Amino acid sequence: MRQHHKFHSKKGWIAGAAVALATSLQAAPLPQLSIDASQVGVSGLSSGGYMAVQLHVAYSSTFKRGAGVVAGGPFYCAEGTVLNATGRCMTHSGGIPLSNLVTTTRNWAASGQIDPLENLSGSKVYMFSGLLDSAVRTAVMNDLLTYYKNFVPAANIVYRKDINAEHAFVTEDYGNDCATKAAPYISDCNFDLAGQILNHLHGPLNPRNSGQLTGRLIEFDQTAFVNGHAMANTGWAYVPQSCAAGTRCKLHVVLHGCLQNTATVGQQYVQNTGYNRWADTNNMVLIYPQTSILATNGCWDWWGYDSPDYAKKSGPQMRAIKAMVDRVSSGAPVSGLAPPTGVSTSGATNTSMNIAWSSVQGAAGYTVYRNGSRVTAQAVTGTSHKDTGLQPGTTYTWTVKSVDGQGGESRPSAGATGKTTGVTASCTTASNYAHVSAGRAYQQSGFAYAKGSGQKMGLWTPATVTTLKQTGQDHYVLGSCT
Repeated sequence: MRQHHKFHSKKGWIAGAAVALATSLQAAPLPQLSIDASQVGVSGLSSGGYMAVQLHVAYSSTFKRGAGVVAGGPFYCAEGTVLNATGRCMTHSGGIPLSNLVTTTRNWAASGQIDPLENLSGSKVYMFSGLLDSAVRTAVMNDLLTYYKNFVPAANIVYRKDINAEHAFVTEDYGNDCATKAAPYISDCNFDLAGQILNHLHGPLNPRNSGQLTGRLIEFDQTAFVNGHAMANTGWAYVPQSCAAGTRCKLHVVLHGCLQNTATVGQQYVQNTGYNRWADTNNMVLIYPQTSILATNGCWDWWGYDSPDYAKKSGPQMRAIKAMVDRVSSGAPVSGLAPPTGVSTSGATNTSMNIAWSSVQGAAGYTVYRNGSRVTAQAVTGTSHKDTGLQPGTTYTWTVKSVDGQGGESRPSAGATGKTTGVTASCTTASNYAHVSAGRAYQQSGFAYAKGSGQKMGLWTPATVTTLKQTGQDHYVLGSCT
């Protein structure tokens, strides 16, 4: 049975996003996991479809499984101009100069500005164009097929264009009517597009989880990979339990389209497009990078609004997403060693905790994790570790893994929970004008600054909203208590 949902207004999501700059300071780091480098793929809708093509072609040695492209077009289609982007690359007016684009691709590969094109011959492509798509015409996707056939075997390409769908990511059971073009640009067409893409690129896969998901959706800090360039401070990742526990997993990057970032539609694209259900049962990690409210219509850069190098490996948004893939893939391989036992906490202070455990025969060292994130850069050779930089009055859970001589990690130990001393920090979300009036901040030259830390909060106006965390007497920092 098809279910349709009442969507939140764009105004409501933007109001909620007003405090995102502050809360991002407390976002989790992107986890380091064990990833099969031969099982990395990417897919996206509209501007995300164009970005998926860019990543696949430019970083073909990374995205070895290939690309899923929904309402996108050929690599470097816009050739650096918005007129081309909104004209021939969407409406197909004037036609697309495919031979020029293929030549540019070959020249950039020869000069090292993108990866060797030979990598593409072993990858796969899944293409989808709705019969009713009035934003990116099917003729544009037809040209993408012709473009790809220069580099990818025809047998490795699947192209669906037989569903009466408007411009949207189509699902089996969520969104607008199939023939509707409207926010959040997710449509219920009784077609599991996410499943089709993932099965073609990474399959055959186990059946999806159609019930309660068992993995974890993580909001991660994107500023570790990029500052500015129209990208949000935080992105999202879905990590199945098996991958968090050390299983060697697949990795797929999912790219939203224009007007679909979390600042505009919340988590609808992250949670309701169907990807997570397949990832949960197939040892597959998903990364959902996010553009910011500064991006033109929330779009990814596929015509040069941020950088003239937007389609090359040197493009800022391209480099950022590649760095995210590298980070997730940097976890240690799985070891057959037993995990440590007897993990305990002691000696709590306002900002630190002592962690201890029993030794494991054959272990060369140990790694310590707090709330699932690794806190020891190098393996600890002893059986204890003092974890610092904690928040007062806060409860944490620590686990420990054994490390073998090759750097492989065991499964995590049972968790040990402890609470730091002191009082939990309090947070206040208000306008910068209100913060100054209440004495939590001060103003100078029209800008607000947090009292005590002196951190710059932005303009001293009622319209600028910030979350301040009180960490001591008359001492505030940008942050969140969540």
